[in-house]
Amino acid sequence: MNRAMRRSNSAVVAVVLAALAAFAVANTKALPARATQSTQREPKPIEIRIDNFTFAPQITTVAAGTIVVWTNGDDIPHTVVSTDKMFKSKALDTGDAFSFQFTKPGKYPYYCSIHPEMTGEIDVK
Repeated sequence: MNRAMRRSNSAVVAVVLAALAAFAVANTKALPARATQSTQREPKPIEIRIDNFTFAPQITTVAAGTIVVWTNGDDIPHTVVSTDKMFKSKALDTGDAFSFQFTKPGKYPYYCSIHPEMTGEIDVK
């Protein structure tokens, strides 16, 4: 092969490689990002039932980051109010729910403002 042909072939190879590289970069950007596996999973929501004028369970221990959901199963309204005013629900009718995400460790006592004898506590670890 003479020099002119080698240069011509080299130029063709260079153009093809540049086109392939541009194609690869363009298509990489179009692909969705790979999901990375987290070492910490989001805790599942915890349900507390309001039945017969009680919170069940009355004391609930959860990990930080957990969402707690209170659902009223009684025929009359109830509320969920923390003693430190960190969270407060509206009056929950039968079947209504209220949720709150606990992000910091600690003990969080709460009660029903309509029926103050109804009490409970969330213990966040």
